[in-house]
Amino acid sequence: MQTRCALVGMPGSGKTTVGRHLARRFDLPFVDMDQRLEERLGSSIRTYFEECGEDNFRQHEQALLAELAQEPGPMVLSTGGGVVLREANRAALRQGFGQVLYLRATPEDLMRRLRRDRTRPLLQVDDPLARLRELYRVRDPLYREVAHYIVEAPRPTVQGLVGMAAMQLEMAQASAQPARP
Repeated sequence: MQTRCALVGMPGSGKTTVGRHLARRFDLPFVDMDQRLEERLGSSIRTYFEECGEDNFRQHEQALLAELAQEPGPMVLSTGGGVVLREANRAALRQGFGQVLYLRATPEDLMRRLRRDRTRPLLQVDDPLARLRELYRVRDPLYREVAHYIVEAPRPTVQGLVGMAAMQLEMAQASAQPARP
């Protein structure tokens, strides 16, 4: 399969895990934006947020996404949860990637997954569930705006989620093929 796809969704929705599995399944290069950003910034995202602020981080994120959208060839891209906050990023996703999949999970499902996670800067608050609900309220419409497909990701197994995402990509690939006489 020769495709360019990007995975978007809330923190903890499974973008990196599903992305790695999809890349392996279809023998495609995998790019994790958060990992690339940490390499470029020379620190963890959490540390960068604390030292330089979210706006500076979002500028670096936007520049990297613009570069990745221009790279030729197939790719599975795992984005950061807040990548959709900027209009330029939403445009880059829609124009630079043939398929954008939104891995959708409720704040309550995400809280079950993330309750012990201390690496996500936006969730280091007194009430992380309230924070997830607010992030979801703001971001869900933006994920929907950019997505070609929504993959419901409440509590499936990794393999089940990968299977659903792969099916969407395969159907998209099949529908893009010209009809044979």
